[in-house]
Amino acid sequence: MTDVTKTITVRYFASIREAVGTGQETLQTGAATLGALRDELIARGEPWAGCLARGRAVRMALNQDMAQDADALPAGAEAAFFPPVTGG
Repeated sequence: MTDVTKTITVRYFASIREAVGTGQETLQTGAATLGALRDELIARGEPWAGCLARGRAVRMALNQDMAQDADALPAGAEAAFFPPVTGG
């Protein structure tokens, strides 16, 4: 992680949105990757710790494209977290 902070938008969907009580927030982060951002959010404690915990099935997107933990998190990015969706 670097000492450089950047502003990003974080969006939450479905049950994660319900748990954290908001659909979107703007925050300052020093996280270099999407996984590091997830860890920062988990470190906030509940309700983020519960719904974003490692081992839970959580999908992530970066600028509206599916993403992984190791993907770089640029300034101005939109990161999104949502539970897996099944269709029928």
